[in-house]
Amino acid sequence: MTVSIENMTSQNSEQNWDIFCAVVDNYGDIGVTWRLAKQLSAEQKINVTLWVDDLNSFQHILPHLDPNQVTQSHCGIKINQWSEPLKIDYKVGDVLIEAFACELPAQVKQQLVTAKQAYFDNSKNKKPPVWLNLEYLSAESWVEGCHGLPSMQASGIKKYFYFPGFSDKTGGLICEKTLFTDREHWQLDTQNRQNLFKSLGLTGIDETDTVISVFSYESSALLALCQHWQANDTKTHALIPKGRSLNSLQSILPCSIDELTPGMQIAFGNLVIHILPMTDQEGYDKLLWSCDFNIVRGEDSFLRAQWAAKPFIWHIYEQEEDYHLIKLDAFMQLYCNNLPSELAMSWKGLNLAFNQEQAALTCEYWQQLNLADLPLQQHAKQWPIDAINDVDLVSRLVQFVKNS
Repeated sequence: MTVSIENMTSQNSEQNWDIFCAVVDNYGDIGVTWRLAKQLSAEQKINVTLWVDDLNSFQHILPHLDPNQVTQSHCGIKINQWSEPLKIDYKVGDVLIEAFACELPAQVKQQLVTAKQAYFDNSKNKKPPVWLNLEYLSAESWVEGCHGLPSMQASGIKKYFYFPGFSDKTGGLICEKTLFTDREHWQLDTQNRQNLFKSLGLTGIDETDTVISVFSYESSALLALCQHWQANDTKTHALIPKGRSLNSLQSILPCSIDELTPGMQIAFGNLVIHILPMTDQEGYDKLLWSCDFNIVRGEDSFLRAQWAAKPFIWHIYEQEEDYHLIKLDAFMQLYCNNLPSELAMSWKGLNLAFNQEQAALTCEYWQQLNLADLPLQQHAKQWPIDAINDVDLVSRLVQFVKNS
């Protein structure tokens, strides 16, 4: 039976989905779930409620959010404070997503059990809710075999494990339908970049200067790169928000990090550090689109750097026994598959050295990596098209739920 788009939209608009997010790394977890919620609402017309335990961190990427409100709505999404116990009555909907293995409140689990029992007691009831665990993004090969697998919980309810990924056997990647077109239009007009910089309070940036955004964890390699840029023949601008990146640069800053304010400029030779204000997700996307190179961290900014079609360093979240380096290597192998061998070696070397805080090697590989290199630029533009693999995560997710 063929279902029209209008009918599908009508069906989705009657669905109620809940997403639970425990903020672990300030912006990464909430960044992913907020994009997911917005896309489900805007493109699939699903009623989404997002439960978040740390509204103060959330406010950094959603400035209009009031962290003192227990419940509120933004961008068509209901946002609830997740506390223990919940201050708002929970009514189970059609789909429940726990982001990154967060532990659901007992009353939520009980609602799932009740909904399942009601379904079996009365066959006229709609099907029981679908319970999903949204996992972290990984390029590792084992993800394909684990994506979509159910796990029977003690309550007798199946929980499905949904793995984002880069192949058609995974859950796909978060990407809004118009994102690539919007980015291309933005990058074609250089005035957009200048207007953005002006709105952020950035001055003194010429078209010929190199502009680098920095959103990393602490790393001595970042300090080494800044000292390297300082001695360069050409001018480099490092755009850095207040946060963990600046902890690595305290030794060269003229004041404490607490005294830094957005709009400040700190010049060292041919390097100028600009202190950025925090911005919402749309603003951050445009920042990535406007820079020549991006240093990013975690998961959300890592993926958005890829969609920006610019070269980047991924500062991956450190894990025990250096497991994060295995995840980094899996992605680098995939990303570099179509790069010329020498260029691939330089890009992989740069990323690995930065993550291992090998300061001298980081600078050496940076020198080898010519940002104006045409194959590097062409690869950065082609990669998003290849990586999205025809279908984005939200479209796959909705279809997965339908099939479940």
